[in-house]
Amino acid sequence: MHSNSKLRIILLDDSDAIRTVLAELLRRRGYEVFTFSKPTICPLQILPECRCTPDQACTDVILTDVNMPEMDGLQFIENLKNKNCKCRHVAIMSGWLSPGNTYRAEQLGCKIFAKPLNMDSFCEWLDGIHRVANPSRELCNWFQSSS
Repeated sequence: MHSNSKLRIILLDDSDAIRTVLAELLRRRGYEVFTFSKPTICPLQILPECRCTPDQACTDVILTDVNMPEMDGLQFIENLKNKNCKCRHVAIMSGWLSPGNTYRAEQLGCKIFAKPLNMDSFCEWLDGIHRVANPSRELCNWFQSSS
């Protein structure tokens, strides 16, 4: 566990180009970023339950693409919610969302971003999270050792 004033973001996208460019942009903004090419290799998905204590989270933000191989981003988020994931800021991004997927995302409390991302509104959303993040919060690091 460590105290961290910069945001930690877990990013999932099956496109190497999008994942690389987005991670680089986020790191340049001073964020700590962990990337995964699909939900099925993310430690948050692999473990049967959330390992964070009730007053902690392992990340500040989870950002996932919707359409990915093996499992879509909404199923990934649903699984995390069912495991009592403590992350409060979850967003999905997609080039096309059906009305059903939009409804599911809203029910799961996800912020929705269309692809290509509008970087101004995306960064504005992150800035808002950063402003309210407690700089002395403790983030769990359990998932880093399991990858």
